[in-house]
Amino acid sequence: MMYKIIIIMLLFLSFWTCKKNVVRIPEHSAVYDLASPIQLGNDTTRVYLTDYFLYPEKIRKIIPPSNLKLIKEKGKKEILLIPEKDMKAMENIRFQYEGYTYDIPVLRSVKKPVVFTFDPQGKQYRKVQLVGDMNAWNPENTNLELKDGVWQTTLYLAPGQYSYLVVLDGSKQLDPGNKERIDNNMGGSNSLLRVGEKAGKVPEIFTDRVSKDTVFLFYQNAVEEWFVYIQNQRLGEKYLISSGNTLGIVIPEDARELKRSELRVWAINEYGVSNDIFVPLEKGKVIEKASLLNRFDKRASTLYFLMIDRFKDAEAENNHPLDTGEVLPLANYMGGDIAGVTQKLKEGYFDSLGINTIWLSPITQNPEGAYGFWKDPKTKFSGYHGYWPVSSSKVDYRYGTSQELKDLIEEAHKRNINVILDYVANHVHEEHPLYKQHQEWATELYLPDGSLNTERWDDHRLTTWFDTFLPTLNLENPEVYEPMTDSALFWIKEYNLDGFRHDATKHIPEIFWRTLTYKLKKDVMFPKNITLYQVGETYGSRELIASYVGSGQMDGQFDFNVYDDAVATFARPDVGFQRLNNSLEESFHYYGVHNMMSYISGNQDRARFISYAAGDISFEEDSKIAGWKRKVGERKPSDETAYDKLIQLIAFNATIPGIPVLYYGDEIGMTGGNDPDNRRMMRFQDLSEGEKMVKEKTAALMKFRKSSMALMYGDFIPLRVENKVYAYLRSYFGQDVVVVFNKEPEEVTLKLDLPQRDRKGQFKSLFEGRFSYDNSKLIVDVPANGIEIIYN
Repeated sequence: MMYKIIIIMLLFLSFWTCKKNVVRIPEHSAVYDLASPIQLGNDTTRVYLTDYFLYPEKIRKIIPPSNLKLIKEKGKKEILLIPEKDMKAMENIRFQYEGYTYDIPVLRSVKKPVVFTFDPQGKQYRKVQLVGDMNAWNPENTNLELKDGVWQTTLYLAPGQYSYLVVLDGSKQLDPGNKERIDNNMGGSNSLLRVGEKAGKVPEIFTDRVSKDTVFLFYQNAVEEWFVYIQNQRLGEKYLISSGNTLGIVIPEDARELKRSELRVWAINEYGVSNDIFVPLEKGKVIEKASLLNRFDKRASTLYFLMIDRFKDAEAENNHPLDTGEVLPLANYMGGDIAGVTQKLKEGYFDSLGINTIWLSPITQNPEGAYGFWKDPKTKFSGYHGYWPVSSSKVDYRYGTSQELKDLIEEAHKRNINVILDYVANHVHEEHPLYKQHQEWATELYLPDGSLNTERWDDHRLTTWFDTFLPTLNLENPEVYEPMTDSALFWIKEYNLDGFRHDATKHIPEIFWRTLTYKLKKDVMFPKNITLYQVGETYGSRELIASYVGSGQMDGQFDFNVYDDAVATFARPDVGFQRLNNSLEESFHYYGVHNMMSYISGNQDRARFISYAAGDISFEEDSKIAGWKRKVGERKPSDETAYDKLIQLIAFNATIPGIPVLYYGDEIGMTGGNDPDNRRMMRFQDLSEGEKMVKEKTAALMKFRKSSMALMYGDFIPLRVENKVYAYLRSYFGQDVVVVFNKEPEEVTLKLDLPQRDRKGQFKSLFEGRFSYDNSKLIVDVPANGIEIIYN
């Protein structure tokens, strides 16, 4: 009855709002894509208007809410925002621009003061510091003061978990006063600080149903205010009607004129901000079939990362391994090339895996000689990986030619597959002409105290060199970042690439990323009316990672924090699913539920997951040394249940929000320690039964991912979170996917209560497992160390 009443009210509302034409949506927006919310700090926040508008000088007026102070200096393309004490959890800033209004949501900081103390237990220290997730792992950011015999400081932290160590007179140690520990993923552990959640319940909102031009959402917990956006225009109350626990949203008539638009929704109450809802529209209608999506719908991406030299050798004539005797085979060129990638593309390899985006390792010319050194066994390294550029515009002849790269990308686009390039901006090789001609463009190799500024990842993250032969560029200098951003732009324009994976993102100042993204918008995205995907690589806290994500910089970054917790959860029997679920929800807090973060099965800097899962590598050892010292797993893991655990990891990535990424070889369960043992030559033939099983299930999962609106755009609802069992629901307007994991060594039967909803069609099992469903009650059998996916 309530639903019928809302329908009648919305029919009247729809007629009235159309007549009034309250919301006008420009056909050609002044804001590229969707404006990311502005995240405020506790004090003053600087907002760069060029993150959102190509021509901010055309902004006629900026209208902030009354509880948010705005300062704009004349002639500057930035504003300062200072929240008042009574600011709500979310607000909206309106911009008047060439006859249209644009709205950008603003999020209040959730950081609260936390007093951290360290009791020296009578010991004398000259200096006590803190190093961890809360200060970007830089001890100089947090010095404690001695008061009444106890060292202490006040931190401002958001709710969540923080890994840390205490630094006692320069020595990093576990906190003896805190017994909670967490893996540091390098064979050791850190102390763990937990900051409590806010009291009370924030709103929770879910997709419900669609009726003509109206979208219905269901919600629980009190809602004080709705924030509903179509593209970058906020819908007023005239488009919304709430009754009971249902909200109806009338899609504005102007949306029918747009081929593609998006609806975004948040709700707030006194306790905070809800999860976000994201709904793609075509001609103003909700997209309910994945077949209507195309390769420019970034949230529908499924990525495959391949290292060109280690993937497929198709042309023997460009094989030029170093023959000096200084380089062991694993650190030398193995012959993979661009033609090999194109060959597998034409054979349908990526289509067969359900992949629609290929990420290529760096492709620019690398040095001829050997560099670096590993002492046991003794070896130098070639530049087979591509991360030592001696040119910023030339394709390395050992990979192929410029024309072969163009042919690869053209063939990929014919197949509706994107190609993104791994781009190295942070540094060059010492043989690069740029460095030879302008050594002053590099940062200093030596610090003021005379020590080498190499591998200082945290305390000197913007200036540190990766090695003595890899000068880091001073990318805060416009003389440097202007030509280097032009170089990146060249690759997109010359080769029609679809985006970048950016190496060493956190080691590069934000001005570089803002300049590059601005140029990409101005020269490519706006003129061609296309989207590009930029994903960054940052190891660090979620706050640091998030600082590079937004309208003016990256679309997303790799969520290494969730990856680390996923590896521990799926590989170790002693780690419960609570750790993984908590980690995922913390990422949702920082990046949003409908984020474009990337979730990996592995990468070139980590030991292969399957080798951890089989016990062939211990979490307590250095996985790089393991890869050099012994044959890790040979061609298969010593414990073949590791294949099932690998499928669990891949299934997790494929069914959570964000973008799943397959590291080459994981689709067959390749083994290996860390770099370079995790970069063995790809195998396509003579697969074992276990490898065939992994490949078959990986393909099924990735194909299902890109065919399911629920997995790409749906709500995320945990159903069961226990030590050995994990179940969650992805739901999108009656399309449901239930994902269940079992870590027990035997089959389990689970009884799950699903939310009471109208559901479309009959439930099926992706892997043909046993289940029954009746009146929102799902009973499902999940195999040992297994995964089950039930969907309608």
